[in-house]
Amino acid sequence: MSVASVGMGALRTSFQMLFDAVKSVQEENTMFQHLLGDIKSTLDSLQPLIKDIEKYNSKEGLQNYAIQMEEGAKLVQKCSKVGVWRKHTYTKKLNQLDESLRRVFDVLKLQGMRDARETLVSLKSIQTVLSRIEESLKTKNNQPEMVKCSSAVPEPPSVTVGLDFPLKELKMKLLKDDQVSMFVLTAGGGCGKTTLAQMFCQDQQVKDTFKNNIFFVNVSKKPNLDLIVHELYQRKGSELPAFENEVMAANWLQQFLKESRQNPLLFVLDDVWSGSESLLEKFDQFKFSNCKILVTSRFAFQRFGYPYHLAPLNDEDAMALFHYSASLEDKNSCTYEDLSRKIIKRCKGCPLAIALVGRSLRGQPIEIWQKRVVEWCKGSSILDSDKDLLACLQSSLDALDNEKAIIKECFLDLGSFPEDQRIAAAALIDMWAELYGLDEEILTIANLHELTARSLATLVVTRHEREADGYYTEHFVTQHDMLRELAIHQACQEPIEHRKRLFINIRGDKLPKWLTEQKYQAIKAQLLSISTDGALSGKWPNMQAPEAEVLVLNFQTKNYALPEFVEKMDKLKVLILKNYGLLPAELDNFELLGSLSNLKRIRLERISIPSISKVLKQLKSLQKISFFMCDIGQGFVQILDALPNLVELNIDYCHDLVPLPANLCDLVHLKKLSITNCHKLSALPADIRKLVNLEVLRLRSCADLLELPGSIRNLKVLKFLDISDCFSVKELPEDIGAMCSLEKINVSQCSRLKELPASVMDLEQLNEVICDEETKTLWEPFLPFLTNIRIKVIKEDINLNWLNKLPS
Repeated sequence: MSVASVGMGALRTSFQMLFDAVKSVQEENTMFQHLLGDIKSTLDSLQPLIKDIEKYNSKEGLQNYAIQMEEGAKLVQKCSKVGVWRKHTYTKKLNQLDESLRRVFDVLKLQGMRDARETLVSLKSIQTVLSRIEESLKTKNNQPEMVKCSSAVPEPPSVTVGLDFPLKELKMKLLKDDQVSMFVLTAGGGCGKTTLAQMFCQDQQVKDTFKNNIFFVNVSKKPNLDLIVHELYQRKGSELPAFENEVMAANWLQQFLKESRQNPLLFVLDDVWSGSESLLEKFDQFKFSNCKILVTSRFAFQRFGYPYHLAPLNDEDAMALFHYSASLEDKNSCTYEDLSRKIIKRCKGCPLAIALVGRSLRGQPIEIWQKRVVEWCKGSSILDSDKDLLACLQSSLDALDNEKAIIKECFLDLGSFPEDQRIAAAALIDMWAELYGLDEEILTIANLHELTARSLATLVVTRHEREADGYYTEHFVTQHDMLRELAIHQACQEPIEHRKRLFINIRGDKLPKWLTEQKYQAIKAQLLSISTDGALSGKWPNMQAPEAEVLVLNFQTKNYALPEFVEKMDKLKVLILKNYGLLPAELDNFELLGSLSNLKRIRLERISIPSISKVLKQLKSLQKISFFMCDIGQGFVQILDALPNLVELNIDYCHDLVPLPANLCDLVHLKKLSITNCHKLSALPADIRKLVNLEVLRLRSCADLLELPGSIRNLKVLKFLDISDCFSVKELPEDIGAMCSLEKINVSQCSRLKELPASVMDLEQLNEVICDEETKTLWEPFLPFLTNIRIKVIKEDINLNWLNKLPS
């Protein structure tokens, strides 16, 4: 979905969609007329607050909330089709929806946001409250759910040890000592600083003190005051224009603190790195008497007060954590206990290291444990200031060297992406298909599960109820900072010119010395990753990477130019462009790709497509292109003309995609077409019949799609059709039975689908139908004729919480 197009207009449209749905269904449906009347009254109260939000400029943070309003409309629309036998279920759902909306209004009222400029709905509160609808429906009682004091504060891990005493000391300093306004919590990586800060924010006494004025901000190595200030205002429901410079951002931060000074306020600035003193100075300069600031960092920052050093775990707590991580509850052997003590000693009381090693040994025979200890006793390498931790973390990789070598390679590749950012599994699928021959998507996902099982990464699936069909746009990978450092450390062990993977991290205009001095004529890396912030202004130095097969470019700026040396990367097969900024980026030099005869895959995230369409040359070798949260605009026709041999096209969350251009049907080699979460897509081209090689057509969650063209019957090799969550589709094409190769169809949550055409009886190859309880009844009359069919009913999706998990 395009960030620029979502904005305030999209929020107004989505709210109106919910409002109109309630009004329309109330008029037509007598069963829920009273309940819908209550919801309409609640929406009437919220409407002026939504309109007041519209006075501010658009920002990316609103994109999720616009979709949420559409999801709410889905629930209401379904009520128009509900039979009497399901009245009780939907009555409960509507009650929960109304209760949640009213609770949002009450929260805002309690926060005192009543003046003309700030009388608006807190969008973050909407996100938190509405995301609980499904969870509330699962509970067996009707007790109202408590609203959390701050939706911005992450939950600590379910199991913590050794932090009770530090938590008491934090509370003593920040709650009872009036002389302390900024408190720096410091320790090495993986020692539990962030976990302790999360526990502090979730402590009941702390929540009672600061109430809704708790703000948890992840700062990381490259602090961006612009993004931080925008995030703070967004969490209060306000939107700001883009800042021209840091002075303007600082002024708005000062204004934020002034407006909040009537109530106690808590800021947690998490993971602050050396070089960020200017950021701390601004918070320290503008704070007031009721303001408390907790800083977590690997650096002490003594000029901002006496730091609190978080001590490593003592032996007892370390052993308890190791027992839990290694599942030793059922192993009372003295041998295991003796080995455990040696391992604990090696881990130096670091919680992350203990958990990692414990997980890697879980379920392993005693000989594996003994081998690990023997290897450690032979000595350790001198690495860096965190050498003990890195050496300990290294042990988690040692077991991968032989039978799991590919898993280790995959782990090391994760260093290609910036810290504190989710990595799209779809990007890794493209990378690993070309680097390691993992042509099947499931192989990449299996490797990510393997990394997760070894605590080397975490695979996050934002919608668990989805049918696994080889499309993984809702899978993301997260990684602890120390694990990312471990990957980068491993990649840097060889000389630059001989490295298999080269990670270049550029802050401002400060380029690596070896690059500016042109020390190496050519690098041999197969994987090249370049990460820049928004401050890079100079010209790229000439660099030769003739062996690179994968290029990952991470940036956060409105305008970005491809490095000129890309034109000579003759072996390049995969290009991944990831914009972490607020708005879609304008791209220059895209025409350089026209000379790359081996380029097979391109993935674009948050890119303005019109900026590249005018200069794009023919990419005859390109087989797959993916657009994620891009601004499609008017340039899509030219893009498609430049891709004559395309085999796979993926479009996800591109909100301004309305009609598909007719020249899409000229891509006669296309085998997979996936258009998902493009809620404004209204129609498919009539000539879709020309896609004679199409095997997969996925149109998931396209809310405005009304129908499938009749010419779809000519797709003779189509095997899978997915129109799940297309709740505006009322009927299937009359001659759908002519699709003689169709094996699988997904019609779940197509709530307006009233009947099936008789020709479905001719779908001789159809063996699986995915549906919900309502659409299942449409297929039952045809089961005697479709003897090989399997009906799979999936759980109804009214869960809005998955929207919280979209990548930022």
